[in-house]
Amino acid sequence: MGSVSLKIGDGTARFQRATLCSSAVNILMIFSVITTNLFALYAFTASPKHPHHLLHHHAHKNISLISEQVSLILREIDLSQKKLAQMEKELLGYESIDLSRPNIASELKVFLQRQELPLGKDSRTGITEMVPSVGHTCEKNSDLLSQFMSYKVFGACPDDWSVAQKLILKGCEPLPRRRCFAKTVSKVGLYPFPDSLWKPVGNKTVNWSGLGCKNFECLNSKRLSRECIGCFDLVHGNENVRFVKGKSKNDFLVDDVLALGGGGVRIGLDIGGGSGSFAARMADRNVTVVTNTLNVDAPFSEFIAARGLFPLYLSLDHRFPFYDNVFDLVHASSGLDVGGKSEKLEFLMFDIDRVLRAGGLFWLDNFFCANEENKQALTRLIERFGYKKLKWVVGEKIDSVGSGKPEVVLSAVLQKPVRV
Repeated sequence: MGSVSLKIGDGTARFQRATLCSSAVNILMIFSVITTNLFALYAFTASPKHPHHLLHHHAHKNISLISEQVSLILREIDLSQKKLAQMEKELLGYESIDLSRPNIASELKVFLQRQELPLGKDSRTGITEMVPSVGHTCEKNSDLLSQFMSYKVFGACPDDWSVAQKLILKGCEPLPRRRCFAKTVSKVGLYPFPDSLWKPVGNKTVNWSGLGCKNFECLNSKRLSRECIGCFDLVHGNENVRFVKGKSKNDFLVDDVLALGGGGVRIGLDIGGGSGSFAARMADRNVTVVTNTLNVDAPFSEFIAARGLFPLYLSLDHRFPFYDNVFDLVHASSGLDVGGKSEKLEFLMFDIDRVLRAGGLFWLDNFFCANEENKQALTRLIERFGYKKLKWVVGEKIDSVGSGKPEVVLSAVLQKPVRV
């Protein structure tokens, strides 16, 4: 097995993988051991056909030859290992943050230092030090990362949440912690729960810096995504009837889906949940839902929190920070479309499967398929998980944000099987 090391500061995270290169190095090492032993066998078992002083001379010469061969082999092994490490680093994309560079922020250097445990090795976990966690692609954005880590210690943080989000969207996740005070926003006009679920959220409750719009009226006039067209209008828009009134056969209703769960739905996860209306509908029914979102073009996280709901500020490239088999329901719509290679969607689907308990429901809600081929690919992927199809509806809808043309839409409620 080969070993790839990601060194961040002094900490090291190891990634084990089998490669042809590592196998070649192992074969080379075995060959070197065999060769060394053969030389030794030749040197010490050769027949004495010469006088004693000549024999001593030949023995010394043979030992010198063996030493030279061993040194040569060791150099070849060392060179091969260095080449292997470089090849695997280039292949996998893991890099090391060079803290000696002049543009690296001093606070980043402090954060990345390993911290030895004061009492030595911990008997329960086996660790001897605390190593900071930083996304491995941060190296490719070290200038932006240093900008994020440039601030006055114990002072006010720069108003740079948009810089942090750029890093997250570039794969630099998790971000390093900072030793500064985040900008505070005076939360004026918040309603008590559960009234907060469907009351309008005031413009003064969120941070508008770094956004094109500076109020919710502006946002409601825009088509931000398929799930967010006027989604901040909780009074006059479509949000106050979503999930309780359907416009097409693909629009499943909350009560119908909960009935399929047999009363066993208590907690759920909403992936790419827009302004949090799905979580609000579930809260009306005493179901707690965590809404995964980012603040792309709008203050989604703050808006969801103002409604008394739980926003999870996380990209879909990040492993869900939940233990296995904890959710009764996972809801996802077109936010599930991560783009790129099919393997990327497979990794996401396996993570969804991991956090969903056996017997739990996976609600795929109006997922836009670019064409029939994409629908078939998604169908094949779902079928490989062995889920029971409780509801499965394929229809067409106008893509009001993208092409503006009718596209294939898939809605389904699937039940995770018990695996042994």
